Amino acid sequence: MERKPPRIFFSVGEPSGDIHGANLIRQFKARDPDIECVGYGGPKMAEAGCRLHTDLTALAVMWLFRVLVNLHKFWGLVSRADRYFRHHRPDAVVLIDYPGFNWWIARRAKVHHIPVFYYTPPQIWAWAQWRIKKMRRFVDHILAALPFEAEWFQQKGCNATFVGHPYFDEVEREPLDEAFMQQFRDRPGPLVTILPGSRTQEVEKNLAAFLDAAEKVRKQVPDARFAVSPFREKHAQAVREMLAKRGIDATVHVGKTPELIHLADCCMAVSGSVSLELLFHAKPTVIQYKITPLEFFVQKFFRKVKYITLVNLLTADELFPKDVTPYDPSQPDADRVLFPEYLTCEDKSAQVAAHVVQWLTDDSARRRRVAQLEALREKVAHGGAAAQAADYILGTLQNQEIRPPRPHFLGKSRNATMECS
Repeated sequence: MERKPPRIFFSVGEPSGDIHGANLIRQFKARDPDIECVGYGGPKMAEAGCRLHTDLTALAVMWLFRVLVNLHKFWGLVSRADRYFRHHRPDAVVLIDYPGFNWWIARRAKVHHIPVFYYTPPQIWAWAQWRIKKMRRFVDHILAALPFEAEWFQQKGCNATFVGHPYFDEVEREPLDEAFMQQFRDRPGPLVTILPGSRTQEVEKNLAAFLDAAEKVRKQVPDARFAVSPFREKHAQAVREMLAKRGIDATVHVGKTPELIHLADCCMAVSGSVSLELLFHAKPTVIQYKITPLEFFVQKFFRKVKYITLVNLLTADELFPKDVTPYDPSQPDADRVLFPEYLTCEDKSAQVAAHVVQWLTDDSARRRRVAQLEALREKVAHGGAAAQAADYILGTLQNQEIRPPRPHFLGKSRNATMECS
């Protein structure tokens, strides 16, 4: 009997995950154009050929209060996925980051005996190591983005395989808009690109501090130019309003992040996967992640790593040191931190500005940092993650024994009930 093309259900809730999901779908389609990709994702996944049940990226939220406000929406989506699993039974469920919601999708998939693949899993090794029990129970295959990540999961009893970081697939695939970049090249003065984050909360908490830093930079480097690259148009409108209110001369561009990073002499950015794009372009960057005093107090009890930026973790001698106090530029080995970073609830605009001013005024310091980033890029910034992940998933599905779904009228098995407890 001829085997039908697989049906793969995606659950993706972050804008960055939407990009990774789209690239993975393209790899699936390249191997078999008849593969059916369905589920939760974003507009880029839809463009790549995924039949979306809903745009989950529109619900990308952080912190407990905002999750509670939207809880009824999340429960509705979990119930909808459960019904789909029962009546249409996909061959696999692929999760991309977004752990709070995706744990529940994984639970429901396991009840229906559907294999679960976690592509770019959540960084529980850094923030929530107790969640390894959930990973072991609900996820069959972890497709890890970082070498040390795969090793950590394996040591904890999980089936993990290193495929590489999917972010490098995107930066290699996307062409740069040369006409757009030429407009900037024709203007005098060094360019500083500001990347305020992809989530509304990140923009709200970090933009003002970045603009404070920009004002301090311009006082010392009068010909410095600033460009802000928001992720969404609604964020761009908020940026324009704040710039106008404060009388700051800066341009705002949506959808031009790769170009603005490529053009920049240096950058200011919110911590996130964009740090890998900054590494790919070897751009000296200072990272800030501003949170509330309460959030800053709480994070101390959960964070297990020294740095919040992936690029810095890739260069750390020890992944889980005893001392995990936030980065301090006055500490003896601070210069080894490629992206100075500030996880803070305080005003760090002076420190952020100081790094930018140094890179704009001290050419040797800037060239040293660029050389360090280029050396790390040669080691880790290689594409191919989506291709390896697609081969792994399809190969696994071809070799697995198909388990029929449990008839819904029989109710849950004892094991299924235990899994969902």
